[in-house]
Amino acid sequence: MAEALRQIRSILVSLRLTVVLLALSIVLVFWATLDQVHLGVWAVQQKFFHSLFVFVRVGGLQVPVFPGGYLIGGLLLANLVSAHAYRFRAGWGKAGIWIAHAGLILLLLGELISGLLQQDFQMRLDNGETKNFSESVRRYELAIVDETDPGFDGVVAIPASFLARGAAVQNPKLPFRVVPREFYPNSAIQMRGLAQGAPAPIANRGLGPQIAAQPLEVTYRENEVNIPFASVELEGPEGSLGIWAVSPELGAPQRFDYAGRKWRIAMRPERHYQPFSLTLEKFSHDIYPGTDIPKNFSSKVRIDLPGGDASREVLIYMNNPLRYGGLTFYQAGFENNDQTTVLQVVRNPSWLVPYVACAAITLGLVIQFLTHLVGFARRRAAA
Repeated sequence: MAEALRQIRSILVSLRLTVVLLALSIVLVFWATLDQVHLGVWAVQQKFFHSLFVFVRVGGLQVPVFPGGYLIGGLLLANLVSAHAYRFRAGWGKAGIWIAHAGLILLLLGELISGLLQQDFQMRLDNGETKNFSESVRRYELAIVDETDPGFDGVVAIPASFLARGAAVQNPKLPFRVVPREFYPNSAIQMRGLAQGAPAPIANRGLGPQIAAQPLEVTYRENEVNIPFASVELEGPEGSLGIWAVSPELGAPQRFDYAGRKWRIAMRPERHYQPFSLTLEKFSHDIYPGTDIPKNFSSKVRIDLPGGDASREVLIYMNNPLRYGGLTFYQAGFENNDQTTVLQVVRNPSWLVPYVACAAITLGLVIQFLTHLVGFARRRAAA
């Protein structure tokens, strides 16, 4: 046992392991760069860097063929920490190396935290519109809303991942349970009158009898989106209330009455609510005079707190995001003939870590350089 532990330690502190891991990192980045053309940035991050292994489809199976970013980064971290524990000695002459390596360790940990905890959403605002939520660009949810009270909506949101599992969902706010019957993560939806050879309808309420849905392969391309589809049955104490077809492609929610209440049901992008609201006061799309070349995009927004407390105006433009309430709002684009702004909303608890890590690495390298320079000067003076 002791001999095995010594061998593991020898491997972890080995400089050869460092070189091998750096070489694997280069190959991983090169491969990911080539595959980005087919998959897009987000899918490449998930496949190559936010994973232990890179999987390739062989026949009908996913086979691991190369170490992923988490595995290479974790081994590099273990290699660096082990080398310091068993090889390097503490002392003022090594202070620069210790600080630089501490910054490198912090950088690796920061990337791990970002990969696990970072969340990305989008907020679309028309001129004069106010919102207190942003929406996911990849995840969806089934929203069942009690709209009986004209001044308040009671919302139960069920993530699409629950629908994919096919398990029934019972929420105490609902007088019925939700039973998924079909779920397609990506689909093509047509009205039945336009679909050739459409199968029998899988829903019998709302728009269901008029819709034909065909499952499609999930796409990861940047300029393409997945359109999920589901059929869900609502079951009350007295039995089935019917089966609804839901998809973000359908647009307006479908409405029905039950238990003396008014309800609406729809599939929509997953929402992230925040304890403040943003109002778009003005969106500007500037171009260079005499051309159609974009010069600048900017959104003048007002931040409002609940109860009408202190509000302030902020100008968001390229490379000048708004950071507020643990979120970062970037100017991402525009729509609707410059009447709608698109803000990228990012929650990243470790956004400061790369700055601190790079500062530590720089400081360590400077200290190490100055240490060697002073030592060299002293030797020259003594000679």
